Amino acid sequence: MIINPRVRGAYSRTFVKTWTRKMTVNSETSPLRFGPFEVTSQVFYTTPHSFALVNLKPLLPGHVLVCPQKPHKRLTDLSAPELTDLMQAVQRVQRMLARHYFPSSSTASSSREETAGEGGGIPEDGSFNIAIQDGAEAGQTVPHLHVHVIPRIRGETAKSGDGPGDKIYEMMADENGNVGGALWDREQQKKHEDGGSSGNRPQPGGGFPRIEDADRQARSMREMEEEAKLFRDVLGSLDREEP
Repeated sequence: MIINPRVRGAYSRTFVKTWTRKMTVNSETSPLRFGPFEVTSQVFYTTPHSFALVNLKPLLPGHVLVCPQKPHKRLTDLSAPELTDLMQAVQRVQRMLARHYFPSSSTASSSREETAGEGGGIPEDGSFNIAIQDGAEAGQTVPHLHVHVIPRIRGETAKSGDGPGDKIYEMMADENGNVGGALWDREQQKKHEDGGSSGNRPQPGGGFPRIEDADRQARSMREMEEEAKLFRDVLGSLDREEP
């Protein structure tokens, strides 16, 4: 697996169309929270029961999170409608990420700028890691169920070799994948500037030996807001093309 922080880049058709029309690509009504953290500006996609947000410290380019709107901690806490909505949202986000990051098999190009839908691919033009750390013992650092969606770009961020194992899972359980720790650090910085501090920093876990990656740093709010806007634009292009 090449890990380079500088890389850029069974329902009827009627039901699917209706569900798609109900979806929005941003929330303008009330703040959205991921566990205890307010993340509205990081959100690029909302549905009746779910939302998707860009990651503060992505493991690879395009690493995003999809969460239920209600702060359920475990997968088994979701109702049937919430679970259906969450998984359909994951599929939708996969198609969006493929459009942006995967070169189309018919128009593959070695260079892509960060513009909406420039890659032009479909999910089959690459691969994805789809993962849930369901509980603290599995490495969940924010007590709010979330699905990791990570595009794997052929020739860039794909798993190395044909053998077993993929370091991305070790990274998810390491400080590299400590979503809660990164968000806690950001909140503490704000509180420090206001003269206060509280709570304990979430710790990573549920994994195997650590993999250090000193080059991968937390992103600024501006960078995340720009990426969220980019992904909203890609979703918009998908909506316009679908019948």
